[in-house]
Amino acid sequence: MEVDVLVIGAGQSGLAVGYYLRRAGLTFVLLDDQAEPGGAWPHGWDSLRLFSPADASSLPGWLMPRPLDNGFPARDAVIDYLTQYEQRYALPVRRPVRVVGVQQLGEGYAVQTDAGTWQARAVVCATGSWRNPFVPTYAGQSDFGGVQLHSAHYREAAPFAGQRVLVVGGGNSGAQILAEVSRVAQTTWVTEKEPRFLPDDVDGRVLFTQATQRYHAQAGQAPAPPPSLGDVVMVDSVKEARERSALGSVRPFARFTRTGVVWADGREEAVDAVIWCTGFRPALSFMEGLDVLEADGRVATTGTRATKRPGLWLVGYGSWTGFASATLIGVGRSARATAEEIQVFLAAGLVGTPV
Repeated sequence: MEVDVLVIGAGQSGLAVGYYLRRAGLTFVLLDDQAEPGGAWPHGWDSLRLFSPADASSLPGWLMPRPLDNGFPARDAVIDYLTQYEQRYALPVRRPVRVVGVQQLGEGYAVQTDAGTWQARAVVCATGSWRNPFVPTYAGQSDFGGVQLHSAHYREAAPFAGQRVLVVGGGNSGAQILAEVSRVAQTTWVTEKEPRFLPDDVDGRVLFTQATQRYHAQAGQAPAPPPSLGDVVMVDSVKEARERSALGSVRPFARFTRTGVVWADGREEAVDAVIWCTGFRPALSFMEGLDVLEADGRVATTGTRATKRPGLWLVGYGSWTGFASATLIGVGRSARATAEEIQVFLAAGLVGTPV
């Protein structure tokens, strides 16, 4: 099985790359380890909603349909959109196929999977980070007898009803999960610093606009943007939690005990569960054989192109692989630039030489 380009991952980033590869006329395939379309979105909690409207949360070529209530799209609406997007552009997705290794093979790559080996002249990694959740290390953590759950595996608040729960992490995931769990449990929100909230009358579009301004400022193309308005978007559930005075936060505890935690002032508290909303790291373990992974799990890149291996690109992992590339609206820019680079790379026969 041989193609010009092999894309690993068929979530939002892989689909955006596929859209532009189709337009470039290259032969390509997307390998996805999930049983159904949607990338990481099917693993989001049940009540998850975007914090931008549909038209500001779309992949290239086709706007996400607006919800009937004109609100922010729910998780299932995003999954449906990605499913239809894949079909709309007849993107060649193979699933479930799990990539287990990538090796240099002559002027290209051999991509080893649990369904055979593919050969490609270029490889794009678009696996995101859902499979690699990050949990900080605390003294006594392994002795704690309660539940520890990362937001990657959180689904709903019901299992925590009547319990004492710590929600750790000050971003949007932490705020939204805290808002939901605090309705049924005794919760404490643990954050490194005091959370900052966007004004009620703005949404995720403001964050994207400010990020765009910072991007152009760093490139010397525009003046510096104004200070950030905040980090947490006030979606309806978070507003409701504020009305209940549930959005107060405290600084991190010092260590775990068997039955709870010890705070920085030495006070012990019994805890039944900890929900970690502490982010993710790149899911790139299958690339270990290429000797490109840095100590932090990232790959050195120029734009989206790996600097140590010609013919290798990474899309959708955050700012280090392109401005706002981990967002639905932002990944299109990185995907387009990547497809254009690949087209030049292959047309010029530049295998072995960085673009």
